Amino acid sequence: MDGRGASAGRRLLARLRDVMAGSGSAQSRLDKIVRLIANDMVAEVCSCYVLRAGEVLELFATEGLNPDAVHKTRLRVGEGLVGMIAASARSQAIENAPAHPDFAYRPETGEDPFHSLMGVPILRGGTVRGVLVVQNRQRRRYHDEEVETLETIAMVVAELVAAGELVARDELAAAPNEDLLPSRLTGLSLNGGLAMGLAVVHRPQITIREMVAEDPAEEQRRLREALARMHSQIDTLLAEAAPSGEDRDILETYKMFAEDHGWLAKIGDAIRTGLTAEAAVQRVQNDMRVRMSAISDPYLRERLNDFEDLTNRLLQHLAGKTAAHQGALPDDVVLVARSMGPAELLDYDRRRLRALVLEEGSQSSHVAIVARALDLPVVGRCAEALARIEPLDPVIVDGDHGQVFVRPGDDVQETFQTALAMQRQQRSYFAGLAELPAETRDGVAVALHLNVSMLIDLPHLDSANAAGIGLYRTEIPFMVRSAYPDVAAQTELYRTVLARAGNRPVVFRTLDVGGDKTLPYLPVPHEENPALGWRAIRIGLDRPSMLRQQLRALLRAAAGGELRVMFPMVAEVAEFDRAKALLGMELERLWREGYPAPQRVMLGTMLEVPSLLLQLPQLLPRLDFISVGSNDLMQYLFATDRNNPMMAGRYDHLSPSMLFALRHVVAAAAAAGKPVSVCGEMAGRPVEAMALLGLGLRSLSMPPQAIGPVKAMVRSLDLGNLTDYLDRLLRDGSQHSLRGALLAYAQDHGVDLSPP
Repeated sequence: MDGRGASAGRRLLARLRDVMAGSGSAQSRLDKIVRLIANDMVAEVCSCYVLRAGEVLELFATEGLNPDAVHKTRLRVGEGLVGMIAASARSQAIENAPAHPDFAYRPETGEDPFHSLMGVPILRGGTVRGVLVVQNRQRRRYHDEEVETLETIAMVVAELVAAGELVARDELAAAPNEDLLPSRLTGLSLNGGLAMGLAVVHRPQITIREMVAEDPAEEQRRLREALARMHSQIDTLLAEAAPSGEDRDILETYKMFAEDHGWLAKIGDAIRTGLTAEAAVQRVQNDMRVRMSAISDPYLRERLNDFEDLTNRLLQHLAGKTAAHQGALPDDVVLVARSMGPAELLDYDRRRLRALVLEEGSQSSHVAIVARALDLPVVGRCAEALARIEPLDPVIVDGDHGQVFVRPGDDVQETFQTALAMQRQQRSYFAGLAELPAETRDGVAVALHLNVSMLIDLPHLDSANAAGIGLYRTEIPFMVRSAYPDVAAQTELYRTVLARAGNRPVVFRTLDVGGDKTLPYLPVPHEENPALGWRAIRIGLDRPSMLRQQLRALLRAAAGGELRVMFPMVAEVAEFDRAKALLGMELERLWREGYPAPQRVMLGTMLEVPSLLLQLPQLLPRLDFISVGSNDLMQYLFATDRNNPMMAGRYDHLSPSMLFALRHVVAAAAAAGKPVSVCGEMAGRPVEAMALLGLGLRSLSMPPQAIGPVKAMVRSLDLGNLTDYLDRLLRDGSQHSLRGALLAYAQDHGVDLSPP
């Protein structure tokens, strides 16, 4: 906006401020506001629609339309242009509104002669409260500056609507809990565990009292001071973080967002239009919400959560507050939020936190990663959490099964306490097994390895006395950064992993992204079926510089030691050969540049794609080891989407087809003298792990919490008897699943199948 436009906008905001502060009813002030807007913006019509209960937009005030239509004309959200603006929360500027396919004619308004229309949503706290509209008789192209001015005015009107004088507050608020009865909510398990505490509802929204500034220069000064305090607070969080690890990477990225020049420049521009610093911060956040509302990319939505966190944090500093929560916390806190940034979680007293419940969230969201670092049970995608949970409600969080019990009755609490006691007892029992060998009753040794996603998982190597890391997923450090980590950063990370593992083997899986795992700096085209699309080694081979940089870092990190590398999603021998050739190029580069090389490099592949089963004789001589990814292998073997709830439970890992495929792999690997392991979901479940041992597997890799239960199963098993029994079951091969028969065998033979 040029200087004259900004000056005119400030004058209009000043006049609106005088109206807001004046006497009279809220309705009379709204009537004055629409007249003022129409006159100042040279519009024949200005109308204000307010959202009522039942998703209905009611005409509350107008200048230029038939005044008899006020409080009579109503539109559903999504109906007509006004309803479309409310539904999308997006501004619209249309030269010929009657010709638009979404136009809805209301004869009582008398809007027949008006052609051009500009409408903006009235937003407060990210929620649509109504729509503000101007119209002109002639076809008119509204400029971006005019749209921005009307959006700014709509923020002022939002305060009038939210005050509860036009529409009662109880109508604007969410419906109260029905009789505050006990209830059970379901969501997605983001971190396992059981916890109980009192709900602390995280609603960091700051009420902005002053929208229009008297002195823009003073507001810029206030903004600078608040930013300085916020940056100092973030530096303190970083100083308290671990010297390395994903949680520190997340906070470093968060700090980078806090210093984003584009974000700060937009806030400064908004202040120059006449807004207070608080209103300018909120205005920029509203714009960002609108732009990102239709984005489904999980990484970009996670960035929106980071900016939401920063907005709230900056508003708190502008208001002279230092934390999103005020007042004393209960001793046992179950934190409930729509979404959170990672720093917001760290604002709370970690000694009191017991669990986290989110209406949004994913496994790779920053707050979930930090919560796992704090060992908190987390349930995400809990859609009704804020509507159903009141502050200080007793809440039980079952992170293992993605369940939240709100205001549980005495019987539920008693059951929970029993489950918690059993869990403690089981953990104590499993901890006692840590120093004992993973060996069957008839003397067969089994190697139990860990699946590791982050550095915070590494202490489990010692606590569980694992044989090593059978799968290190390298993609998480890539996903929590805003830019591709360079070779030096990757080398430092991989060197840390190898050092913490000591003499125990570590298998690094190269970058496995695509599908539901996205990188912000790697645009992936929309795919109808991403599970079958551009992902894993396919991306690595199409973007060889990315794969080569990762291989370079791995080779440097393993200098003087042993390096084990595994390629994911290989579908044919030719793909493996191409990936192996890239590793060879990097080895040559290492020698040429004078870097110390690993003493030994072992190369393997994940077996996830059934086509590779048919090429095992050609594949096995080319590699040093093979590892089965049972989740994807089963998905592709049965042509079923494992994320489709309609398919949940339809096919079983213990079906004859799956077990025949695995037995074929074990036999082929044995004939070729190559080790084979399973690192998918099967390996961490005692009954499935028992079946894998019966097929001939002797190396399993699993999540840390599964080591104890699987070891208990191994030490209670007579493997010779099981192998004979499983062979007899597979000779029939017609059953849907062998699960029932294997569970019965375990019960009859005293095999311990305690759940993880």
